[in-house]
Amino acid sequence: MNAIVTGGSGFIGSNLVEKLLQKGYKVVVLDIKEPANKVAGVEYIQDRVENIARHPIDADVIFHLAAQSRVQPSFKDPSDSLESNCTGTFKVLQYARLIKAKVVYAGSSSKHHNPYDSPYATTKMLGEEVCKMHRECYDVNVEIARFYNVYGPGEALDPVNGNVIGIWRYNLDKGIPLKIVGDGEQKRDFINVLDIVEGLIKIAETDKSHEDAWELGTGSNHSINDLAQMFYEKFEPKFDYIADQKGNYRETLNRNTDARDRLGWTSNRKLIDYIQSL
Repeated sequence: MNAIVTGGSGFIGSNLVEKLLQKGYKVVVLDIKEPANKVAGVEYIQDRVENIARHPIDADVIFHLAAQSRVQPSFKDPSDSLESNCTGTFKVLQYARLIKAKVVYAGSSSKHHNPYDSPYATTKMLGEEVCKMHRECYDVNVEIARFYNVYGPGEALDPVNGNVIGIWRYNLDKGIPLKIVGDGEQKRDFINVLDIVEGLIKIAETDKSHEDAWELGTGSNHSINDLAQMFYEKFEPKFDYIADQKGNYRETLNRNTDARDRLGWTSNRKLIDYIQSL
């Protein structure tokens, strides 16, 4: 099997690339960023995803992970979200139509909330609609995989583009108090990136189609205060509460079991075990 992974130099993409290689796939990565560590046997193309057609590549499946994937940065530069998440997705699907490849699109659980709370949420929702339009109008074989709150090996340790765990790990390294946004009682369905990768491959390899989206979440959640307790038991850091932020949902939780029931996918890895392993 030949695969293109857009965003393959990023957090989820790099984990997916390694697993695909283990399964015998031939992999091409298209990413605007240069990978931190190039993997032997992988072809890397450094370019924006909107330019996919400039690099003729034969593929059986395209894992479309390239996106502007953070809520807060999307307020500062909404045009980047629009170009990456909408125009980029349109270009990928048009290319898939040309080469007759299956597409697995990385959606977002923000679909279940007010999609107009942030440019990120709006453009990820529009990306899903572009996928469904291509399925109906052009018979493109495209499946949507909705992610919840992904953590795990390779996560960005970055105060701007990291998830909450990556930001806290960055602060720990710098000796900075860990910041809890709002009251800390907002809950998140935290899912390990390795579980996500296994789900993506199952979606790619199945002949089954979902009329909406395959939901990749654990079905349980933890408050940010719960997460703070896990960090305290491991590291004993200091914490500061800061003002709430726009786009900060009160809860994410996967209530859909289709991926488990129809694909046999499970999410076995536990958040507490990951924190303890750091």
